[in-house]
Amino acid sequence: MTAVHARLSAALADRYRIERELGQGGMATVYLAEDLKHKRKVAVKVLKPELAAVLGAERFVVEITTTAALQHPHILPLFDSGAADGFLFYVMPFIDGETLRAKLDRETQLGVDESVRIAREVLDALHYAHEHGIVHRDVKPENILLHGGHAMVADFGIALAVSAAAGGRMTETGLSLGTPHYMSPEQATAEKEITARSDVYSLGSVLYEMLTGDPPHTGSSAQQIIMKIITDTPRPVTELRKSVPEQVAAAVAQALEKLPADRFASAADFAAALDGRFATRRVAETARAPGRDRQWRRIAMVVGGVAIASLALAGWALASRRAGSGADERVEFAFRPFTSTTSTNVAISPDGRKIVQAITDSSGKSWLVMRELGSESIARIPGTEGAEFAAFSPKGDWLAILVENSVRKLPAAGGPTTELSNDARYGIDWGPDGSVLYTKREDGLWRVDAAGGEPQRLTTIDRTRREFQHWQPQALPGGRAAIFNNFSTPLSRSRIEAVEYASGKRTVLVEGAFFARYLPGYLLFMREHALFAVRFDPAGLRVLGTPVPVLEDVSATFTHGLAGYAVSSNGTLVWFKESEGRVPRRVVWADRTGAEQDALPEPGMWAEPRISPDGRWIALTRIDPGWQLWLFDLQRRFLAQLTRSDGVSFDAVWMPDSKSIIHSVETPVYDLHRSPIDGSPAETLRVSTNDKFPSSVSRDGRTLVYAEDSSGGRLLLAPISGGALTVFDARSSGQRNADFSPDGRWLAYEEEGANRRAEVYVRAIDGKGGRHQVSNDGGGQPRWTRGGREIVYRQGDALLSTSFNLATGEAGTPQLLFRKRDIRGAGEESSHGYDVTPDGSRFLLVTPVIQSGAAQTRVVINWAESLKLKVPR
Repeated sequence: MTAVHARLSAALADRYRIERELGQGGMATVYLAEDLKHKRKVAVKVLKPELAAVLGAERFVVEITTTAALQHPHILPLFDSGAADGFLFYVMPFIDGETLRAKLDRETQLGVDESVRIAREVLDALHYAHEHGIVHRDVKPENILLHGGHAMVADFGIALAVSAAAGGRMTETGLSLGTPHYMSPEQATAEKEITARSDVYSLGSVLYEMLTGDPPHTGSSAQQIIMKIITDTPRPVTELRKSVPEQVAAAVAQALEKLPADRFASAADFAAALDGRFATRRVAETARAPGRDRQWRRIAMVVGGVAIASLALAGWALASRRAGSGADERVEFAFRPFTSTTSTNVAISPDGRKIVQAITDSSGKSWLVMRELGSESIARIPGTEGAEFAAFSPKGDWLAILVENSVRKLPAAGGPTTELSNDARYGIDWGPDGSVLYTKREDGLWRVDAAGGEPQRLTTIDRTRREFQHWQPQALPGGRAAIFNNFSTPLSRSRIEAVEYASGKRTVLVEGAFFARYLPGYLLFMREHALFAVRFDPAGLRVLGTPVPVLEDVSATFTHGLAGYAVSSNGTLVWFKESEGRVPRRVVWADRTGAEQDALPEPGMWAEPRISPDGRWIALTRIDPGWQLWLFDLQRRFLAQLTRSDGVSFDAVWMPDSKSIIHSVETPVYDLHRSPIDGSPAETLRVSTNDKFPSSVSRDGRTLVYAEDSSGGRLLLAPISGGALTVFDARSSGQRNADFSPDGRWLAYEEEGANRRAEVYVRAIDGKGGRHQVSNDGGGQPRWTRGGREIVYRQGDALLSTSFNLATGEAGTPQLLFRKRDIRGAGEESSHGYDVTPDGSRFLLVTPVIQSGAAQTRVVINWAESLKLKVPR
């Protein structure tokens, strides 16, 4: 029993016996309890503490009692409400059934008759409530319970009660009232008056999903979904499912009209239209009134360019103000001729004149390049091979760089490097006091003098609070404190904090945010793909006022808390657009000459393809939206989502029987799950080490090999049925991407040398004998073919092969097979970007769709001036 559970049980002991937690939602935690007076099971919903603190007990109880009078067969009644020991709660019947959300997650689409019947019952409940002056405001599958074949609407009026009790202060709670997929346009634009026609729209969205399998508007972020709700027309239902009757499709289309006046006047009219008893306007995309679309686009332009609604800590933004004209100057250019840029890794000198960015050349090696504003030349910086991050010294004449796990310094023009630390990851900064800040792998923030010396610990990760890592530090002026991203899972729990060097005291600055940067007078941070700004006092470590969105469509990598922007101390901004950097990827088959044939019907944000041992399935990671695993059935040409975890899922490894997959799940550390492909519940593998990145299962299905760090740590052998771990090679580290040989005697893997370059090696599983080098000029991601007589591996954008003697362990001379542009899949060296058939005849590759042009580097000189017009004092 948790402390909260115990405290709640004591507070309600005279009325309810709390049995167990049933689940959590955006506003409340739900408990199963016994009503002691009436001897019945009930559901006790307890508001989140941060919400209760803003509402206040008295006002909440007054507001919620207005919903208690609703008595309808399809409305879940309110039994009780109140306050106890600081908790605000309300009590409803316990329904032993499931939510519509659970049913849709399991079945994706429902039968047409069943969908219409559920919609009619919900509409009947809505019409009854509307006649009593109550609008639900949060109609969604999670709030529709299915019991005995019938629908019941839950939480009726709760959203209104909470909103009214908060007195317009919902943004203080960090919580949201509404789910973006089902919000009406007027909710999305934060209209003050929400009418019954808003519920009509939301139920139309729910019915659309029941019929087609998806809500009418989807996207990779809440902001994208909201913009689509305002500006885009959903595809007609009959385009996605031809069996839907015409009157049903027309009713759904009218319910989803942008303007409330164009929807049904009542829920009863919507229900009648589903039965053909109410005349609807036939709405097809080709027949839409252009004036109406233009009207909504004008609304979007006034609101838009930034996020719309005052939604929540997952980055759902505040209503935007129209930006005034600032005295800024804009410059755009591309880092040509390099094949690709890492658009979340950029630095700018304090005077705003030099921009450094990480790029990848045609061999797959990363470098830092520099461009000075006012010059057309882009120069590769000598000494930065393998570098991913950089930070300028206060005078701009030196760089601190992060090369794999090594913190180094070198002159800004390039040259010999000096190592300051050999155990760092994700984020680096050079403070005004001459110290360099960095994140130590799995161990919080550290600080080391740029002249060398013993590093000083600044923070310690608190695993009990589900802290994952402390990333992206930046020193504040005065040399006494720094800001950083306390990264948690899910991302919405991440926050910006400050830490004082001398005492280690930490101060929370912003909740639900990541990648903060300091600009004199302001704190900048990210939510989803929007950049926010708020007035900031660095001396007092205080945020002053309300954050506002100042820039949309900013490149970001959520899994590492990175964002594609940097700002100089004199107010020059450099940034990248997410929409330009999101290049769709094709999944293709290639023969040994590189000739291609599409494997999947259409491109997507795919990565890490793995062929099942029986050759029927392809497992893939889909990185946008959500970093989840998907399956493609090669026989039926059918694509389906496999995992739906709160944290990201990736690194799929097939079991030999092709019936399940072992993969990493962010929980917030990276744990191992075994997911059956038939949709049965996943099993967590009990492995004691911290992070786990699987790469191969032995052919007998007994042993898994995984790395303890995605960028290279030790390789460990784990019995899948449980048991002691074995360190594969205790004498080495920097190992990853291992693969069992077909006979189970050998392990091919990559390992970093002293020069930080990886090579492919083979070593006997039992540890006897030495290791045998396979590659001779760098290589990684080895895979066995031809029964163990061949090893193929990657070297930048090239695939090579070499023969192998299973008896002696000797490898032949590597031979080039072919080159392909950017076959790294997820853009990571740490995971497989390809797979190969057992006979070595075909390769499964993820390769970007070739697009014209290149992602632009955007520079806004004197950008700080425009902030004065956007950010309130």
